[in-house]
Amino acid sequence: MRIIAGTFKGKSIPAATSQKVRPTSDRTKEAIFSYLDARYVWEGHTVLDLFAGTGNLGLEALSRGASTVDFVEAETDVVKRLQHTCDAFGVEAKVRIHHLDVSAYLDQKPHTFDIILADPPYDWPALPDLPSIILDGNLLLDGGTFILEHDRRHEFSEHPNCVRTKPYGRTILSIFEP
Repeated sequence: MRIIAGTFKGKSIPAATSQKVRPTSDRTKEAIFSYLDARYVWEGHTVLDLFAGTGNLGLEALSRGASTVDFVEAETDVVKRLQHTCDAFGVEAKVRIHHLDVSAYLDQKPHTFDIILADPPYDWPALPDLPSIILDGNLLLDGGTFILEHDRRHEFSEHPNCVRTKPYGRTILSIFEP
């Protein structure tokens, strides 16, 4: 995995050693950031990366100019590797790593974000409710964007805040705005 664009363009992100981590494919990541690049000037925007894994999405956002990224990851070994990667990229001052289950993190009513990215396990029990949890929980700032990766077992195109759904191989991106 590599950073696609920005100040860290071409820099490698170490692969996950855990079988529980499924990194976002390059094709899907390019689609996510193509959409966001057309919508945002990155400077000053805050990002929440749920199910962060290797930090692939959040680090890409930082590379493009996001001011801060909050990573949420439950797996201890994955969190340690993510911390090491953030240190290697020199972004410690711009990140917060929350070693928590995503449900527990969301229950804490964290602050609001401009962009929320989520790549949950496709069989995560709360996945069908995640758009409503994010949007009804006031986690997304007005004018913000929530992007959810999921598979074909989940359908969000009828959600009132879903503005776009597009498949990328096995993965489907659903994009929500308040």
